Amino acid sequence: MNRLFPSTTVGRGVSYTRSGRLTMPLEVEYQLDGRTYDLGHLHRRTYSTGFVVLHKGNLVHESYPGLFAGPGVRFQLFSLTKSITSILVGIALDNRMIIDVSDMVTQYLPNLAGTAYDGVSVEHLLDMTSGAGTVESWTDPESDIARFTDAIFTGGSLEAVVRSVARFARPGAAFNYSTIDTQVLGWVLEAASGTSLAEFASRWLWSRIGADHDAYYWLSRESGRSAIGGGSFNATVRDLARIGQLMSHRGAIGGQRIVSRAWVERSWRDVKPHLVAGALGRQQPDHYGYANHWWTVTGGGRHTFAALGIYGQYLYVDPDADIVIAKCSAWPVEEDPHLDRETVVALNAVVRHLEGMDAFAAARSG
Repeated sequence: MNRLFPSTTVGRGVSYTRSGRLTMPLEVEYQLDGRTYDLGHLHRRTYSTGFVVLHKGNLVHESYPGLFAGPGVRFQLFSLTKSITSILVGIALDNRMIIDVSDMVTQYLPNLAGTAYDGVSVEHLLDMTSGAGTVESWTDPESDIARFTDAIFTGGSLEAVVRSVARFARPGAAFNYSTIDTQVLGWVLEAASGTSLAEFASRWLWSRIGADHDAYYWLSRESGRSAIGGGSFNATVRDLARIGQLMSHRGAIGGQRIVSRAWVERSWRDVKPHLVAGALGRQQPDHYGYANHWWTVTGGGRHTFAALGIYGQYLYVDPDADIVIAKCSAWPVEEDPHLDRETVVALNAVVRHLEGMDAFAAARSG
């Protein structure tokens, strides 16, 4: 992506981890529609390109089925970027750059006064309940996301697109998944911190988690450039898993507190009633709810949550078992409910398998 678009580096720190490739097998099977599959089937059937599993902070499995893929390759994460933006907002709140989630967008972006984002709070953006913009449709050339994407690629004004979107609901009333909401959230962060998204991410996050490679945002082509806070982050799968470890460990990693525990738990605790699984509308699978720019995942009373990106990008976090799975993919279409369903079933099977290994080890030692 950094050969196709202008880009900006998100630098790793001076202390980092770089080790050899781990290929320990993971003998997991999952059942789908009366048939049994293993991880090899998962990778072939769901077009995996990179796959990393952490258990209790330890790298227990990785594989790179994709062409040109490997431990040092940085993958385009698409909308999984949104969840990274959420972490950055949490850090800004911890450091009083943003005062409170109830702050209005126009406190930081007065240029959006009089638009659909006037009267919208930071919390509304985090919940995707701004009430601004149309349904995110990639097939409708007149949709807001199509106009926004066209502006990114052709050098048009992103601000002009954002200013043009209409209000469809009262802020806070209804969920509407929106990359434009996250773009506005990223601009709020930049205004509040006085730095670019990449500079903020490098200083406060990427340089502190032990990342073994620099990451980067690719940028819009317009004069002045903009990082796409909702979809242009690129990183290795192993470093992506470190973000999952940070979330599984309630905001701390390597003995450092990166973001507050309360902010992390806001991503899966106390989901608002209109954002629980099954309440997001027909466009979203029933097994997903939404909180704080993360997707909550139903099943077994667990606190599983995930960051997702089109074409099959997953960061799957189960804090109860301290298991993190990072899966990058190259689906042939942006979204596919059947591929998503199979992926979620398989990732849940990985969690159960590792929990079973823990129980077996505990029984033997006891």
